[in-house]
Amino acid sequence: MNLVIGSGPNGLAAAIVLAQAGLPVEVREAAPVPGGATRSAEITLPGFIHDLGSAVHPMALASPFFSKLPLAQHGLHWIWPEAALAHPLDDGTAVLLERDIAATAEQLGRDRAAYRKLFEPLVRNWAELADGALRPIGWPKHPFLMARFGIRAMQPAVGLARALFRGMRAQALLGGVCAHSNLPLEAPLSASFGVIMCAAAHAVGWPIAQGGSQQIANALVRILESHGGHVTVSSRVQTLPDHPDLTLCDVTPRQFLQLAGNRLPGDYRRKLENYKYGPGVFKVDWALREPIPWKAPECRRAATVHLGASLEEMALSERQVSRGRIAARPYVLLVQPTLFDPTRAPEGKHTAWAYCHVPNGSEVSVLERMESQIERFAPGFRECVLARAIHTPAQMEAWNENLVGGDIVGGAVTPMQFFFRPTRKQYATPLPHVYLCSSSTPPGGAVHGMCGYWAAQSALRKP
Repeated sequence: MNLVIGSGPNGLAAAIVLAQAGLPVEVREAAPVPGGATRSAEITLPGFIHDLGSAVHPMALASPFFSKLPLAQHGLHWIWPEAALAHPLDDGTAVLLERDIAATAEQLGRDRAAYRKLFEPLVRNWAELADGALRPIGWPKHPFLMARFGIRAMQPAVGLARALFRGMRAQALLGGVCAHSNLPLEAPLSASFGVIMCAAAHAVGWPIAQGGSQQIANALVRILESHGGHVTVSSRVQTLPDHPDLTLCDVTPRQFLQLAGNRLPGDYRRKLENYKYGPGVFKVDWALREPIPWKAPECRRAATVHLGASLEEMALSERQVSRGRIAARPYVLLVQPTLFDPTRAPEGKHTAWAYCHVPNGSEVSVLERMESQIERFAPGFRECVLARAIHTPAQMEAWNENLVGGDIVGGAVTPMQFFFRPTRKQYATPLPHVYLCSSSTPPGGAVHGMCGYWAAQSALRKP
């Protein structure tokens, strides 16, 4: 029996690839439900469904593998908010990342032409761009397109935003999306997340899963079962099995070291021991008696809201985190799903989900600072709160061991780890028939399943 350890989207994707190839496969999951960080539950009040990890899923639609699966036939239904993103400003207005490039550009004044020039070629060639961005590092399938993307993506977000745009609205919009990188916005590669995710917003949107992100995992499990595979929950794997069949591990280097024990050669073990994890997150879920009272009412058109006002403010926040501190005004990523999916809360009630970046493993409470940021753009927010659930980085890791120190992207996006993640071997390990397939492998974090897909393809090619 071939084994996959961990039932996150990458583990399930790897298992489906093996099962589609006709191999018997079992997924073992330590938690009582499958999904990894793609799960939902009632954690505040009865009837309020909250996403425990991922909440908005542009890269799931971008995924060349997921796009070929019959997810809708197995219960997954996507909901597209009217706009992908709202970015409120201190003047009481907001910039919206619309599905239409022209509609987005028209909000940017003198930067409208520069915005269209940046994104129109990428969106026009979206299928090729997504395919290239979600591949292992190597000779690209579409070299000229990827070179065009790479020239922008390799830059620091602050430098790119200031080079392309003169106005603060365009700079803030791009900077807020770049901050998904978990990097200081002055760091190389920080622009990559903003460019690819803005392009995704225009090409495929930023959808949420009806009923919660758990439905993504549930659909993947059903597809696996339709091919003869199965998932065993509440079934922790303590050590790697000693058998000749394939074993794919949807775990980060830290957990793999524990699973492998003393079986790894010294040089490979040292590389994994030196693997760097990025900032953690401090996450809060709220049960609300009514929608968030935004000063800019257009914020209700988007499920995702970025709170940071200016590029300079967000850059300061992320810079402070990289130096082991937390800004007085942290950059906050917020999701308000029940504006578009009323199945997640009792009639008339709502939920919200938000996090900010903090130093890895931080024990400092950021609740007051996060809620103050929301109040800044939505006065009266606290009066709407019925209950809240707070997760520190340590609690995030306790819930899902892959979130080491609260790191939600499987490792720091340093230049070396961007190109060799986690080592030059990428998926293969020195142990025969044993592979890594987590977000610590290429192409990295987000719900797209491509780490599992490529790892399984690599495993199937080996004799």
